[in-house]
Formats: sequence, C-alpha cells, structure tokens
Amino acid sequence: MERSSADLSDLSLDQLVELERRADEQAEADEAAARESDTADDELLLPWWQRPFNIVVLVVTGALLAGIVGWAIGDSGDVPAHNEVDTGFLQDMRVHHEQAVLMSVIYRSRPDIDPGMNTVARSIIQGQNIEIGRMIQMLRTLGEAEANESGTSMLWMSMVAEDDQMPGMASEAELDELAASEGRVADIMFADLMIEHHFGGIEMAEFAMQNAEYDEVLLFAESMAHAQESEIREMLDVIAAGMDEVEIQEGQG
Repeated sequence: MERSSADLSDLSLDQLVELERRADEQAEADEAAARESDTADDELLLPWWQRPFNIVVLVVTGALLAGIVGWAIGDSGDVPAHNEVDTGFLQDMRVHHEQAVLMSVIYRSRPDIDPGMNTVARSIIQGQNIEIGRMIQMLRTLGEAEANESGTSMLWMSMVAEDDQMPGMASEAELDELAASEGRVADIMFADLMIEHHFGGIEMAEFAMQNAEYDEVLLFAESMAHAQESEIREMLDVIAAGMDEVEIQEGQG
C-alpha cells in the first residue's frame, strides 16, 4: 500500500532513504524479470532448429553428407576396365605362387641345408605371400572370382592346362622327392625346381605385360618378373658358391 504525502512527512530522513532504496531494488527486480521473460519468449518462439543461421548450417551439412555418400556408393560400384588376361593371369598366378610357397616351406624343413639358400627360400615365402594378397585384392576390385574354379588353366594365354601343368610347376613326385632330400642334395633340388618355376612365372608375367588391360595388373606383372629374375640370380650364386666350397674341400682332401 502506497503512503500519502502526509504519511511521508511524518517519516524521518533515514526512513525516507530506506524507502527510496527499497523502491530502487524493486524497480531493478522488475526490470530483470522483464528481461528474462523476453528472453524466454524469444527462445520459445525460435528453437535452435528454427533459427536462420542454424538452418543454413544444417542444409549445407546435409548437402555435403549426401554428396559424400553418393560418391562412395558410385565409386564402390565402379569396376575398372579389364579383360580376360587380367583375370586369368591373377587367378592362375595365385596358384603358381602358392606352389612356390609350399616348395619353399618343404625345403626349409630339411636338415643341413645351405644358410644362403635358406634365406632365399624365406624371402620367397614372404614375398609371394604378399603378392598372393595383392592378387586377391585386385580380383575383388575387378569384381572377379578370387580363384579359377573352372578346372582348366592358361586359357588366357591360348593354352589349355591343368593347374599342375602350368609353366614351371613341379609335379607331386618332385615335391615328394624334395621332401625326402637333405643337405647339399636338397639345396640343388630346390634351386633346380624353383628356377624352373620362376622361369614359368616370368613367361606368364611377360604375356600379361603385353596383353593385360588393367594398369595395376600391368605394373604388378612387371614388378613380379623383375623380382623373380633377381631371385634366380641369387639361387645360381648360392649354388656356385657351394660348388666352389666343395671343390676346395676335395682339393684339401
């Protein structure tokens, strides 16, 4: 209840000052409440998803995401151009490599083998396993089967062969003989079989280099041929060094 002028005149100076202070506090409180009410009204009328700036950000972000997803879907379905040589080379060379790995594992299990030849065999296991993985990945990229399931190999080179008749492949009998050998005999047998195997692989790779279409296959075939030529030289050097050592030992005897 407000005081009349007569009532105010009866108050002391201190009481008047106190009344004025309280009036000021009330005015400030009313003003703050009004501001909070205005802010609440603004937020109620404009939620974050309805504010112009946020709407623009959402639209732009959505457009970017849609573009990225669309590109990914389109890219995943884009099969590179390739021909039967690409597919046949990768499928058959995978089998070819798998026998080279098997042959190297058999050799390394034999007793008293040459340390230098053992190192070459270990390198073949590691290198050709990596290349097998690359061939499988390329076949997936090309949308082709990871293995030749037709039972007939080398059609891409205008040849007809079983898997074990591809160029350079060792026979089951030769693998069994290697598994029964040891020492110097195992060294020479492994080198002979692997060098012939590598020459066969190089022949296949060189055909692919001339007739494949997919760039990755062309580069892979070239790299593989160079690597196998280098391993052939290594094996010949090891065999030559072993022969020199035998001659020296015989001379001393």
